Amino acid sequence: MFLPRFPRLIPLTLVLAAVLSGLAATGAQAGETLDKMRQTGELRVGLTGDYRPFSMRDRKSDTGPETNTGIGPFSGLDVDLARSLAGAMRLKLVIVPTSWPTLSDDLTAGRFDVGMGGISVTEARREIGLFSVPMMSDGKTPITRCENVDRFQTLDQIDREGTRVIVNPGGTNEKFARANIHKATIILHPENLTIFDEIIAGRADLMITDAIETRLQSKLHPELCAVHPDTPFDRSEKAYWMPKDPELKAEVDHWLIRFKEIGALQRKIDEWVE
Repeated sequence: MFLPRFPRLIPLTLVLAAVLSGLAATGAQAGETLDKMRQTGELRVGLTGDYRPFSMRDRKSDTGPETNTGIGPFSGLDVDLARSLAGAMRLKLVIVPTSWPTLSDDLTAGRFDVGMGGISVTEARREIGLFSVPMMSDGKTPITRCENVDRFQTLDQIDREGTRVIVNPGGTNEKFARANIHKATIILHPENLTIFDEIIAGRADLMITDAIETRLQSKLHPELCAVHPDTPFDRSEKAYWMPKDPELKAEVDHWLIRFKEIGALQRKIDEWVE
């Protein structure tokens, strides 16, 4: 099975140079978030809990707020990586529930220190906060019932009257659909964990999402097939998102680069996607 492989790692000297440049550019913000984290002894990681394989939230076992209960009912690739990051920083991990529509507001309000869970790098998000070095590269591609794979190979085939494209609101999936779908019907479905059931049930024809999610969902649901996940419609990077604190970015980058170097990141991806 195809899985994303990582390009040659960025030399640490270049990362540090970028950090020093960021320090000069942000001035008073340098170190503020990291200082608060050291004072509280906590790393607060924002996760949506609705995006396999990055983070999943078991709502059936919810017993109350998770902000002070550590891992809580969350699991996934980025939950495991959040544990590793917290251990490297010698901080207690606290999962903070967020959502795609409120992700930017939660970051700017300081509700979490690092956003994880499959966040795509966009210019709009760069204006709000800093991104770590990329953890992977991916792109948007369709997933549909297997009998319909040949019907939805291109955007032109998809964007036709009568086609129903389902999408979760607030993230890059909706942004991609709004930019590329004009004739087909866009269906907003608020619950990303059940969105694939809508396709299986015939209430929607397809979803356009990240290739890594289409691969996993096609394994979980044999009725569904990923459409050309090796050649998606576009390419984007996924990274970890944080306030404009270059010192915090330096800590996260140092950990992530090392995690890649020893092969631990690819092993975790293999574990959660295969």
